[in-house]
Formats: sequence, C-alpha cells, structure tokens
Amino acid sequence: MRTVAVVLAGGSGVRLGGTTPKQLQLLAGRTLLEHCVAAFDTAPGVDEIVVVMPAGLIAEATQILGGRFGKVSQIIAGGADRPGSTSRAIDLLSRGGEDCHVLFHDAARPLVDQRIIADCVADLAECEALGVVVPTADTIVELADGMMTSIPPRESLGRCQTPQGFRLSLIRRAYQLAAADRDSGALKATDDCGIVLRYLPDVPVRVVPGSERNLKITYPGDLRIAEAALAEAADQST
Repeated sequence: MRTVAVVLAGGSGVRLGGTTPKQLQLLAGRTLLEHCVAAFDTAPGVDEIVVVMPAGLIAEATQILGGRFGKVSQIIAGGADRPGSTSRAIDLLSRGGEDCHVLFHDAARPLVDQRIIADCVADLAECEALGVVVPTADTIVELADGMMTSIPPRESLGRCQTPQGFRLSLIRRAYQLAAADRDSGALKATDDCGIVLRYLPDVPVRVVPGSERNLKITYPGDLRIAEAALAEAADQST
C-alpha cells in the first residue's frame, strides 16, 4: 500500500513574529517548508507528498519548491484551522477511491529525521493509527481557575510530535463523525490522533518514539535552537 506524506503548512505562525509566514522562515538558508518536504522526499518508504498552504501562498510555495522534489504531487489550499487543512487533504486523497497510508506532518517541525519517518511507515503496516511521542521530563499539572487540581503520574504522560499516521479510510471516517457531531467544536482538537481517540475510541493508537531534535518552531528562540542542532549535525558528519 502506498504512503502519502501531507505537509501541513497552512497556519500563519503569529507567535513567531515578523512579517514572513512561519513556514517560509529561513533555517540554515532554507525555508521550514523546504526542510520538511526534503525529509519526506528523501524517505524511501514515502511515495508521494501533498503540501497544504494558505491559498494566498500557493504560488510562492510552488516557486520555492520549484520542481526540485519529485514526490510532490500537489500544493493545495488549507482550511481555516488545523482540522480544516487535514480535512482538505483527506478529501483530495479520497478522490481516487483507493486506500493508502497517510502521514500528517507539521511544517513547523523541520528537523524530523529519517528514523522517525521509517518507523512510522513500518508500523503502519501493522496498525491503523499512530502518533510520534516523546516522554515528558517535566511534572505536568491540571489547572482550573488559576489553581492546581491534580498532578498526573509523569510516567503516564508524553508530548506529541508529528508525523501522525493513519490508514486513509480510518482517518476519513473519524473526520466524518466529527463533522456530524454538533459538539465537535468543544473538543478543540490540535492534532489528528485526538480526533481518532474521540470518535473511534476502539481503535488502538500506536506510539512511535520521537526525538527531542524533532522540535516545533513556535517562538524566535526555537529557530536558534534548530540552527544549533543543524550545525552540530554538520560537525558530526565531517
């Protein structure tokens, strides 16, 4: 079964600051978008890449990618939010009527490595849903009205990264159920595993070990951390 990587670059990245959209910010001379696309283009287990961009940036993304990545099949307009962008990619991939494996990856994570991608591709041969997770080193507290209400056991907690992978037919069904739920807006899902856990609770969601290097670029300081990680990797390879 073929595997399609969907690079979700439809956000505005307002927390990063500046006038350049986050997915087009430069990291070591290349945009975050290019770093992500290059990672999946290089991955042997990925057959196709779909890029999701804000409608107003599709032309710029097309120029930046410039036909240099042979697995990129389409650049499409995203939705109003993360679930909306995912839904548009699902609709696109469903038009052919053929099932496939799909990996959803945030363009804000430009340092995803080949081990993570390969593990996701391999595990999707044995499961229908998975997410990349790293353990939390911090103690996490639950809050209400400015007060701590509980402290869950740290060993039971993890931090989600991307990619998140699914059988296309399964994630399509989860989003169909979410669309039919009048209360789905209260869920405020920030990732696709959350949609599956809510609407298909009987489906096991496998955990793929992540990496601290696979950080999310959210604030200006994150770019500096990513630059240092790339420089360190370059030094180790020489």
